[in-house]
Amino acid sequence: MPNPFQTLAQALDRVVVGQAALSQQLLVALLCGGHVILEGVPGTGKTLMVKVLARLVQGDFRRIQLTPDILPSDILGTNIFDLNTRSFSLKKGPIFTQILLADEINRTPPKTQAALLEAMEEQQVTLDGESLPLPDLFWVIATQNPLEFEGTYPLPEAQLDRFLFKLVVDYPDPKAERQMLVNAQAGLQNRRLDLSRIKPVMSVEQVLKARQQVRAVQMTDALVDYLLALVQRSRQHPDLGLGASPRSAVAWLQASKARAWLEGRDFVTPDDVKAIARPLLRHRLILRPEAQLDGQQVDEVITSLLGQVAVPR
Repeated sequence: MPNPFQTLAQALDRVVVGQAALSQQLLVALLCGGHVILEGVPGTGKTLMVKVLARLVQGDFRRIQLTPDILPSDILGTNIFDLNTRSFSLKKGPIFTQILLADEINRTPPKTQAALLEAMEEQQVTLDGESLPLPDLFWVIATQNPLEFEGTYPLPEAQLDRFLFKLVVDYPDPKAERQMLVNAQAGLQNRRLDLSRIKPVMSVEQVLKARQQVRAVQMTDALVDYLLALVQRSRQHPDLGLGASPRSAVAWLQASKARAWLEGRDFVTPDDVKAIARPLLRHRLILRPEAQLDGQQVDEVITSLLGQVAVPR
């Protein structure tokens, strides 16, 4: 029986052309319930991919266009006094949804960025001392532009660590980009895409059930030790001032299981662990100043790290 998530990936790839590897990583994050940063230049389909994915799984979707004047209450909501009933009523913000797109998250000040912290970590929002639960499928995808720095507020390490993956959205290859031009010539325009015409391929309940199945995927003691050795080696790497956190180690294990399940296996292999390394670590590791001056890139250091720890047989 085909994996329903593979059907989901195929449906996503039919609409968002040329980003198959990215869509697979997004599905791994969805299986883990792990939040994602999508980083890429404008026009590479970041927003479209999230909107289409939400439609395919029949999830409630909200989008916040983050700007410097957005307040925490604009995201979380607030209690409003009703003159007719002489009482306060809660007006929920857009965070009360299943799939939340936080567009250009580095455009909004730290106070507003922090409004997402409790929700992302504890799946709840506290308003006026009252804790309000968020939906079981609460998933945040944040986007940011890597080229513009003026008027931006880089995310602090504490908030970056709450994202499972940082996915780099690159340009499609020439063949895929030509297909995009052919589609446009035929009248298909992404900005005018009627999402209601996209047929869902699974439900939110199926996603939650799949998450339970992912937890049952087996990981041998040797592979757990391998993952731990990689984490500890990152803290000793000469080019790194900050290595992987304990939270990232747990996330790495869960994401490795999700990738194995997505590949149709009930056990994790070393390839699963290595395939997750770059998206999981690139936003958590901090290069030493001298490594930055030498032109080192975090992804290159992660490749070096993977080569320094022996793979278990």
